[in-house]
Amino acid sequence: MRPFLLVLSSPSGGGKSTIARHLFEARDDIGYSVSATTRAPRAGEQDGVAYHFLSEEEFSRREAAGEFAETARYGGARYGTLRSEIDRVMGEGRHVVLDIEVQGARQVRKSFPDAVQVFVVPPSGPALLERLRARGTEDNAALARRLDHAAAELEAVPEYDYLVVNDDLVQAVDQVAAILDAESCRIDRLLEPDAVTRKIRGDLAALVAKVR
Repeated sequence: MRPFLLVLSSPSGGGKSTIARHLFEARDDIGYSVSATTRAPRAGEQDGVAYHFLSEEEFSRREAAGEFAETARYGGARYGTLRSEIDRVMGEGRHVVLDIEVQGARQVRKSFPDAVQVFVVPPSGPALLERLRARGTEDNAALARRLDHAAAELEAVPEYDYLVVNDDLVQAVDQVAAILDAESCRIDRLLEPDAVTRKIRGDLAALVAKVR
């Protein structure tokens, strides 16, 4: 089977990162692509685990060198997916999970047209606001900007392959897992689809000869 990219996008607070983390913990056929960012680490975040934390200068240098599959600016910081991360995971024979915003997903769509793209939405506007407030990292003005940006991001939903409503986390994780399983069975992702059916066809031919 050919490994593929799974893109998870959502408004900030929509749950894409949490879903990705649960999938990564539960499955061994996927690998999490650690994004790079210029924002400062939050409490408890480790470099190389939550993100690759880069300075603006280092981020720009790597971008100019073509090291990113996609980049975006969000909330005053820069984010990007390093091609080396994609190569690392696919080189292990695993699918790559990208936890990225709408801007980055559009760039990935151009470079990897066979990528599977999933948009995760909260069950309601009040639910999203409650999740953002629970972080305790932003004032009301910043929250308002987040909500405005979320409304704009929702306009991009028709660009995606799948829509998952993250009302119940367990159900949302199961739905994304089901998408992974279904996409893994597509004929054009199998390395040798004929090999799967060749033996069965041989068995059937032998059975036909016996029952005649």
